[in-house]
Amino acid sequence: MKIGIAVLGAGHWGIHLIRNFLEHPHSQILAVIDPQPERLAVVKSLFNLDANVVLATDWSALQKLSGLEAVAIATPASTHSTLIAAALNQGYHVLAEKPLTLNLTEAIELCQLAEKKQRQLFVDHTYLFHPAIEIGKNTIQAGKLGKLHYGYAQRTHLEPVRNDVDALWDLAIHDIAIFNTWLGQTPSQVQANGTVFINRENTEDGKTTNYQLPITNYQLPLYDLVWIKLLYPDGFQAFIHLCWLNPDRQRRLGIVGSKGTLIFDDLSTDAPLMLKYGYLEPDGDNTAITGSWDRVRDRNATLSQSWERLPVERVEPLQQVCDRFLNCVQSNTPSPISSGWVGVELVRILSALSDSLKLGGQLITIC
Repeated sequence: MKIGIAVLGAGHWGIHLIRNFLEHPHSQILAVIDPQPERLAVVKSLFNLDANVVLATDWSALQKLSGLEAVAIATPASTHSTLIAAALNQGYHVLAEKPLTLNLTEAIELCQLAEKKQRQLFVDHTYLFHPAIEIGKNTIQAGKLGKLHYGYAQRTHLEPVRNDVDALWDLAIHDIAIFNTWLGQTPSQVQANGTVFINRENTEDGKTTNYQLPITNYQLPLYDLVWIKLLYPDGFQAFIHLCWLNPDRQRRLGIVGSKGTLIFDDLSTDAPLMLKYGYLEPDGDNTAITGSWDRVRDRNATLSQSWERLPVERVEPLQQVCDRFLNCVQSNTPSPISSGWVGVELVRILSALSDSLKLGGQLITIC
């Protein structure tokens, strides 16, 4: 039995969702909704869609659509809350692009609504379904890094630059989700500093999209460059560099320990996950070296270095997202990896980081 699905949004990410659901043996796309008719024409031509697939510019076209069980939402983040609530109230399971919402209270209410309606709310935190993330988690739990010291990440590119959210809400969620998964905990305090390079018109008042929904931007001003500090309950710290205006495109994250560093480089086709060993060891006896670097040097400390490429299966993470979502719909059980409540925790962290940005980099405790 195939699950009937409608995809809302036929932009960059919506196209990938359509492709994956068309290829999956347990799904059937019944409709694609996008406010721009030219996008619908591209989708119809690109995928040679059956004439029975509804192509419409208005969400209302989904009402009373026979066989529809689930909705995949790939629209601007500022439209998520209203669209998700409408879909759940009509009895549909929902796959929502990240972030779940731009407001913590709304995110919590959506999870509560999903539970009330006994529908599944699944958030597309794509990196959590990358094979490298599970392998990295197992590597850390096995103690191969020794005592964990700190983490770092860079996520930069020259485009696209968005007008509905800032670089924090667009980019940081990926690295925060990976750090949380690898560490098995969430930050207790956060700090953020940002810079605005591009002037944008204030779209907070009066502007509506062709989805017939009001846009409320919770993040004005929109920061193009953001530096983040995450402090975890056990004392671990992670630092993240985010930027839209940097032609040095990076998707790289690492955790440094007393025995080495685990590196996830999403742009590396040969070695996306690597373990680099390196640590100081005393020359002569096994006594731990403490004190100044001069003392370390005087003891003829040597640097032990080697590296190991960890094998990672070549699987498209979004394909895994779609497959797991369909499994959750079939069993009507929440995802242990990326349920709506996982999305809530990430929205909680991003909201605290936004507060820190607004307060000029003040350290914020997450409640």
